Amino acid sequence: MTEKDEYATLDEQLKKAHKPLLELVQAVVIAVVITFVIRTFVFQPFWVPTTSMVPTLKVNDRILVNEMFLRYGEVARGDVMVFRYPLDPEVIYVKRMIGLPGETLEIKEDGIYINGEKIEEPYLERNYNYAPMGPILVPENSYFAMGDNREFSADSRIWGFVPEDNFIGKAFLIYWPMNDFGQID
Repeated sequence: MTEKDEYATLDEQLKKAHKPLLELVQAVVIAVVITFVIRTFVFQPFWVPTTSMVPTLKVNDRILVNEMFLRYGEVARGDVMVFRYPLDPEVIYVKRMIGLPGETLEIKEDGIYINGEKIEEPYLERNYNYAPMGPILVPENSYFAMGDNREFSADSRIWGFVPEDNFIGKAFLIYWPMNDFGQID
């Protein structure tokens, strides 16, 4: 064996020895890129800090928000949305969308009426006695939002409408704590 052959063999051995390390580095880089893309453009985790959405969401629940929903779906009545608080865009809120653009909303003692008809709210654990409000017209590109814990929710009844541009995405999954794991309805 010549000296050239020995170097070639040594070079091949070094390449074989470094191949698993190189593959590991490539896998980590790909995982980081995929995670960045998913977290930035598709799903984002959020933490629930208040009782305003009890029983649907509890204090300290960790939720996933689908940001792609806004590109391909329409916000419907009953959707739980995460958005920037209209009076301070640095603050993030999570509430249920009740009034949609162009609808007339009225709150009576016995419930919420949209365009003169009482809406059903199966996600509430009980019936509430409301302070009357309205009728009001929900502006175009805006929504009327309420927490599910109606007695303890600062929502559109207090601070007004949620502009569509404030939406971050639709809350769709509780992932922590594990005993609450599941889809958000």
